[in-house]
Amino acid sequence: MPSQLTILYEDNHCLAVHKPARMLVAGDRTGDESLLELAKAYLKTKYQKPGDVYLGLVHRLDRPVSGVVLFARTGKAAARLSEQFRLGTIRKSYQALVEGKVAAETGELCDWLIKNEDTNVVRVTAPQTAAAKQSTLRYRRLASGRDLTLLEVTPLTGRSHQIRVQLANAGHPIHGDTKYGAKQAGGGTIALHAAELTFDHPVRHEPVTVISPTPPAWPALLRSQ
Repeated sequence: MPSQLTILYEDNHCLAVHKPARMLVAGDRTGDESLLELAKAYLKTKYQKPGDVYLGLVHRLDRPVSGVVLFARTGKAAARLSEQFRLGTIRKSYQALVEGKVAAETGELCDWLIKNEDTNVVRVTAPQTAAAKQSTLRYRRLASGRDLTLLEVTPLTGRSHQIRVQLANAGHPIHGDTKYGAKQAGGGTIALHAAELTFDHPVRHEPVTVISPTPPAWPALLRSQ
């Protein structure tokens, strides 16, 4: 059974696991080990399944980000969970360590974002620019250090790199996220963590909340900077 895999929730229809920062959710041309491969190996070993194990990929996290990733264990569950993500009915909460002191205790950011598919870089643009998408998030200040602030972030839309770009545009790039203006590199990680995910169970039709604890290094990092 893969020791790197931390199971957060499991039943016959769904599997939620913790994704470490720097790990791919699904394989790509790098050939690096992925969370999907580890999760399939875990199920194959635990349930002694012959052949390939089905596991539906219904959403992703950026490679430098840690936190909750939800998989579907059946095709029916995959279709129903994918629809929830598409409709935006799944509630997601993130934690972010950002540069600078965030003055407001709570706030909302609304921007228009456009993605360059060639460079995989997203930027804020003028309202209603062609191909741009309106993006909104809410945040709450949880703690402050000398040069860093810990925020709880709730995206109200699901755009690529949304939290990273919007916080950077507001003058508070995520610690380690040099792609979007952070002063200090994070060694392949950024201080963004998918802390909580609530979905409607695809079979029982009741809310299920999955939580991934705050990365253990963050409190010391907040105190030291």
